[in-house]
Amino acid sequence: MALSQCYYCLIKKIALLEKKFLLRVTISTVMKKATLLALFTFLFTLGVWAQNEKKETGAVISAEIVEYDFGSIKEANGPVSYTFKIKNVGKAPLVITRINASCGCTTPEFSTEPVAPGKETPVKVTYNPAGRPGQFVKTIAVYSNGKDGAFTLRIKGVVE
Repeated sequence: MALSQCYYCLIKKIALLEKKFLLRVTISTVMKKATLLALFTFLFTLGVWAQNEKKETGAVISAEIVEYDFGSIKEANGPVSYTFKIKNVGKAPLVITRINASCGCTTPEFSTEPVAPGKETPVKVTYNPAGRPGQFVKTIAVYSNGKDGAFTLRIKGVVE
């Protein structure tokens, strides 16, 4: 009987040791996975952050006024103009490469000279109302070396 109790105690101790070992192995495996996940997340975040930093160091186009309303204009008075002030709020020189108007009745005038960071350049937009009575809305797309691609300006009004 003493031998069978000893044998029973031995089996119990072995089972307990196996549980502790499996628990340690499981905890160790979970910790390794958690560490790898944290490392991957850190590296991914670092990569995204590095890409954003590069974008923010280039030219960035901006304007205080992006839409101008001529109100009511007379067709007989001929073309009307408004000069938008385009500003470079980035950290590199801004170069306007081209400007496209949504209609041949709208003519933009601009300089291709680089605009230093913090400086402004004029973009004059002229609308010819001849033969176009009624309400109008015209879009002017300003293309540059800025990080956002095309920058949109708009003019509107009513031709009487």
